[in-house]
Amino acid sequence: MPRHHTVEVNGLRLHVAEEGEGPLVLLLHGFPEFWYSWRHQLTALAQAGYRVVAPDQRGYGSSDRPDSPDAYSILHLSGDVVGLIHALGERQAFVIGHDWGALVAWSTATMRPDVVRGVAGLSVLPPARGPLPPLRQTREKFDGRFYWNYFEQPGVAEAEFGKDPDRTFRRLLFGASGDRQLSGPPGPPLVPPGGGFLDLAADPERLPPWLTEEDIAAYVAAFERSGFTGPLNWYRNLDRNWELTATWAGARIDVPALFVIGDRDRAFPGRDGIVDALSAAAPHHREPVIVAGAGHWVQQERPAEVGDALVSFLASLA
Repeated sequence: MPRHHTVEVNGLRLHVAEEGEGPLVLLLHGFPEFWYSWRHQLTALAQAGYRVVAPDQRGYGSSDRPDSPDAYSILHLSGDVVGLIHALGERQAFVIGHDWGALVAWSTATMRPDVVRGVAGLSVLPPARGPLPPLRQTREKFDGRFYWNYFEQPGVAEAEFGKDPDRTFRRLLFGASGDRQLSGPPGPPLVPPGGGFLDLAADPERLPPWLTEEDIAAYVAAFERSGFTGPLNWYRNLDRNWELTATWAGARIDVPALFVIGDRDRAFPGRDGIVDALSAAAPHHREPVIVAGAGHWVQQERPAEVGDALVSFLASLA
């Protein structure tokens, strides 16, 4: 069982779940998650001989939630990773992230390769820098209906998600999973006029085998404590991140890298698309792992397959 404690990082208190002894591995969750999304991998990696730490990142769970939206830039988030490694008494760590956590992991490996021994991203590839700020670009392309633009409106998504958190997490976790059967090829997630983000999801008739009532209750309790504003502030910094990271335009990830994705993830671009993106961004990448039947919550939907892939990757770097 993981041990829970608080670590002081960059003037914030970050709650972490920790298990095992050995080389340090950080597990960074995505949106809308918290340390609990790594519950299976914490044990699997600890049993493989690693000290595994899964934080609630800033704004989430039991960690501090700065009031200012400006406190959630990618420089703050990557700085928390570096600060956490050092606060845990280490000089380096393996950094693994899912969804937004993958973006933080990729960014940390790009900006501070001296502290990252190896990096793995789940579900989200290393981002390619576009010619325009991303929120502006999606606003113009999709007439403001892209879900990033829905999230950037202060108070709107918070009200929708917070109205009935139990319904919110049933819809989000099932709706983006590989168990939801989509009719036709997935398109961009566009919020319907006059509707909300949850209109894009679906109510499960029954929970899939990987998701229990206890899991839903854990998510509800965490977000009733933290709210949704901190997590949504990550999205509200997308244009600012584009400005702040201009120095790293064209920079590549020079540490060993692994990418894992479910083949039913809406963002799945096919093996060729994955290899092309990884080769451009992370030339020392390993063969990507594509998990059959899994959707966006790949480490929760297929914990054994993801655990095996991560253990193999880390062992290859020993």
